[in-house]
Amino acid sequence: MDLAFIPSPSTGVVYLGPVPLRGYAFCIIIGVFVGVWLGNKRWVQRGGRSGTVADIAVWAVPFGLVGGRLYHVITTYEPYFGPNGHPLDAFKVWQGGLGIWGAVALGAVGAWIGCRRRGIPLPAYADALAPGLALGQAIGRWGNWFNQELYGKPTDVPWALKISSDPAIGRIGGTYHPTFLYECLWCIGVAALVIWADKRFRLGHGRVFALYVAAYCAGRAWIEYMRVDEAHHILGLRLNVWTALIVFVLAVAYFVISAKKAPGREAVVEPGAQEDADAEGAERAEGERDGDGGGKVSVEKASPKAASDGEAAGPATDEDGDAAEAGATAEKSPEDTAKPAGSGSTKKS
Repeated sequence: MDLAFIPSPSTGVVYLGPVPLRGYAFCIIIGVFVGVWLGNKRWVQRGGRSGTVADIAVWAVPFGLVGGRLYHVITTYEPYFGPNGHPLDAFKVWQGGLGIWGAVALGAVGAWIGCRRRGIPLPAYADALAPGLALGQAIGRWGNWFNQELYGKPTDVPWALKISSDPAIGRIGGTYHPTFLYECLWCIGVAALVIWADKRFRLGHGRVFALYVAAYCAGRAWIEYMRVDEAHHILGLRLNVWTALIVFVLAVAYFVISAKKAPGREAVVEPGAQEDADAEGAERAEGERDGDGGGKVSVEKASPKAASDGEAAGPATDEDGDAAEAGATAEKSPEDTAKPAGSGSTKKS
C-alpha cells in the first residue's frame, strides 16, 4: 500500500459553458508571461528599453509554438501519419506534445526577425531572456501533470506520481517517477545558476544563453533516460537523449569560442536607449532643480524689491505708506522736529 504519492488531477480541462479551459494551455501561457517579465527586467538592467522584450516576443512565441509542435510531430509521427493515424490531431496542441528543441530553434528564428527589425544583436537579447526561458519551462512542465503524460519508471517512493488507468490510450494505472517535477526543479536551478554566473562573471555575447542551454541539456539527458513513454531509439538511447548530448556539446563549444573572440559584455544592447535614458534623467533633474530653486528666489528677492519700491514711491495711503512715513519721521533730527511750522524762514535776534 502506498503511504504517500502525488495525486494527478481527475481531468485536465474545465468547461466554462461551452468554452474549454485546459490546464496544459494555462501552464504554457503563464510560463510565457513569466519568461517575458523576467527578460524585460534583465533587458532594462543591461541598458535596453522597457517593452522591447515583449515586442520581439510577439515574433518569437508563435515561431516557438510552431517549432515545438513540428519537432514533436516529426519525431513522433505514428499517432498522426502512421497506420490508423489521425493527421488532423497534429493541430491539437492542447492535447500535449511540444518539443523544447524545436521550440527554442524556431523561436530563435522569430527572435532574430524581431531583433533585426529593431537593430538589436540577437546574442544580447538571448542573454537577457535565458533565465526567463528556464523558468517558463519549469512552469510549462506542469501541463504534463494535467495531461498525465511523460512520467517515468514505476516506483514506490513517497513523491511518486499517481497515474490513473485509461485503456483507451493504453495507460496503465500505478505510481511512477514524476519526471515533470524533476525537470521543473532542474529548470529552476538552471535559472538560478545562470543569473548567478551572469552577475559574477559579467557574461555577454550569447554566453548566458549558451550556459542555459548546456545546463538544461545536462539535466534533460538523465531525466529523459527515466521516461517510459514511447520514443525512437538510436544505439539503445532515446532520440531526445542524443539530442541533449549533441546540443550540450554545441553550447559548450560556443561558450568557449565566444569567450576567446569577444570577452566581456556588450557596451550597448539597444541603439539610442542610453541616450533616451540620459535625456529623461536630465529633464527630471532640471525639473526638480527649477521647482526647488524657483521658490527660494521669489522669497529671497521679495524684501529688497519692496524696500526699493517704497523709497521711490514716496508717501503712501495704506499701511505700507504709514510705515514709510514713520520711517521718514524717525530719520529727521531732533532740532528739525522741535521747530514750529513756518519758523524756518527767518531767525530772531
